[in-house]
Amino acid sequence: MHEEDNGKVGDARSAAGMFLSGLAVSLSIPGVILFASAGGFGALARDAGLSIGNALLMMGVLFALPAQVVMVDQLARGGAFLGAVLAVALIGIRLLPMTVVIVPFLGGSKASLPGKAVAVHAVAITGWIEGLRRLPDTPENLRLPHFCGIGSGLIAAALAGTAAGYIAAGQLSGPLAAALLFLTPIYFMLALLATAAQPSDWLAIVIGAVLGPIAYWLAPGFDLLLTGLIGGSAAHILARNWRIKRGAGLGGPGRRP
Repeated sequence: MHEEDNGKVGDARSAAGMFLSGLAVSLSIPGVILFASAGGFGALARDAGLSIGNALLMMGVLFALPAQVVMVDQLARGGAFLGAVLAVALIGIRLLPMTVVIVPFLGGSKASLPGKAVAVHAVAITGWIEGLRRLPDTPENLRLPHFCGIGSGLIAAALAGTAAGYIAAGQLSGPLAAALLFLTPIYFMLALLATAAQPSDWLAIVIGAVLGPIAYWLAPGFDLLLTGLIGGSAAHILARNWRIKRGAGLGGPGRRP
């Protein structure tokens, strides 16, 4: 009984340690970039006439800068509230495939469903990238607390950045505040380039860069979803066919992925 209790205490300490390790992400480059990007949003929110409470509530509830910028733009223009909600919902569709990809890494069936539901609130570009980078090398039973630490730290950084940007809005020009918002997608692109290892990875990046503007022109709101589905599928098929042909050219039967 004593040994079992010690084991439980050890697990709890490990879980707490992994949570703190994830929390430390907010003090590293991803958290700093998100803080600066959120500062740009805070400045734009103040310029649009929102209160600091509304800006913080929007950041905490939505936690998706593109959707928040669209919401602020619609409110500043005096647009219909339901129209703004619909636009935000369409933009939020991009988070669905990201959530589907990362949920299997959150401890599998051993992790609690409520815990997963809380954790996936942090699924946005920065949290998604850091989760995919760190979770595969984390013991399965510690993945959920580790990702909860990552998400909590990033959300806290975003809230702090929003407040700082709102307060400093008088010192930031409109173009500078808008430029800060681009730090997160720039970080996302650099992270993709740094982690690309297979031909399919590079094909997906190239196809996505070409297809993205076309999809935005044809179907705003669904552009990222369509780009990901079409570009990723095309990259996988092309890379698979290339491996098969290469294997046949070398005299082998080719390998299935």
